[in-house]
Amino acid sequence: MFRGVNNVNIDAKGRIAIPTRFRDQLLNHCNGEMVVTIDTEERCLLIYPQHDWDDIQRKVEALPSFNVAARRVQRLLIGHATDIQMDSSGRILLTPPLREYAQLDRKGVLLGQGKKLELWSESSWIERRDSWLEDQSSLELPDELQSLSL
Repeated sequence: MFRGVNNVNIDAKGRIAIPTRFRDQLLNHCNGEMVVTIDTEERCLLIYPQHDWDDIQRKVEALPSFNVAARRVQRLLIGHATDIQMDSSGRILLTPPLREYAQLDRKGVLLGQGKKLELWSESSWIERRDSWLEDQSSLELPDELQSLSL
C-alpha cells in the first residue's frame, strides 16, 4: 500500500502534511484515522491505519505478561500509541513525546513500508540509510531473502 520516500516539513505546532499520493489511500482505507507509535529498534515513528494497528495491538497484548521482554514491548508500543486523525488539509498532529523520541524538529522523511509509514528526522534517516548501505557485514542474507529476485 505505502511505498516511496518523501521529505516532509514539521510546522511549529508539530504537524506534518501527508503527501498527496498517500492521502486518498488513507481516506479510503481508514477514513484518515491512524495510530502513531515508536519503533523499538530505531529512533523513528511508525504510523498505521487504525484497523491495521488494532490487529497489532491485540497480538502485543496477548504476549505473556510475565516475560520481561514482552512487557517491555507492550509498554513501549502500546504506551506510546497515539490515535490521530488526518485533518481536511491532509495534516496529522504529532505529540511532543513522539516528536522528542524521534528527534523531529523541522525536517522529516516519510518512508512507505507497505502497510505502515515510518517517520524519521531527516538527519537520522540520512545517517542510518548511509550506514546500512556501507555496512558490508550485512551482506549475508537470511534464508527468507535468498530466493527473492529484484
